[in-house]
Amino acid sequence: MDAPDFTGMKAMYINCTLKRSPEVSNTQGLLDASVEIMQKHGVEVDVLRAVDHDIATGVYPDMREHGWETDAWPEIYPRVLAADILVLAGPIWLGDNSSVMKRVIERLYGLSGMLNDKGQYLYYGRVGGCVITGNEDGIKHCAQNVLYSLQHLGYTIPPNADAGWIGEAGPGPSYLDPGSGGPENDFTNRNTTFMTWNLMHLAQMLKDAGGVPAYGTSRRDWDAGARFDFENPEYRS
Repeated sequence: MDAPDFTGMKAMYINCTLKRSPEVSNTQGLLDASVEIMQKHGVEVDVLRAVDHDIATGVYPDMREHGWETDAWPEIYPRVLAADILVLAGPIWLGDNSSVMKRVIERLYGLSGMLNDKGQYLYYGRVGGCVITGNEDGIKHCAQNVLYSLQHLGYTIPPNADAGWIGEAGPGPSYLDPGSGGPENDFTNRNTTFMTWNLMHLAQMLKDAGGVPAYGTSRRDWDAGARFDFENPEYRS
């Protein structure tokens, strides 16, 4: 069986490490394994290290309109919207996602009230996943927060949409440290591979179907009075 070709599909990976370039990011080390699979099968990949950019705090598309002197997000979010696949990746700190991850999710949220050409919320028709790294417990906790956030904004989440690696409870080795066992870990490598293929498969299915059907999911139609078989409480007996 030949592997599918996903030429024409686009993916964006946002690394929410706390380390500025060119400092080594362990999160990027694991992320690269997923990126490599996608690129082998024709996906155009865009990788961003969020901390390298002056992304303002807030929940609006452009925080310069809300008191901030600078904000890189207006230049970043068109890249997000150009992608069929979004993968958020980051480290575990104090058992939770990094502050950078929280900020990126908040800025994604700032666009969630916008609509696509079908009148649905803007992120409909795209798929999302996440990658988590660290040397302390918390992969599942961090992943569930990221994946919940993405689906709440309108992204579709495929099966097994998260992957991660943790070493010994800190202070232990990080993913790329010599002798960590991270790059050789079969559990992590399997999950990373399955996540990557599930993201590509589901993104292609949505693209082939023309996105999520608009009937019953269009905010524009709801605001115009459509109720899609929802019974108005005023008329219930």
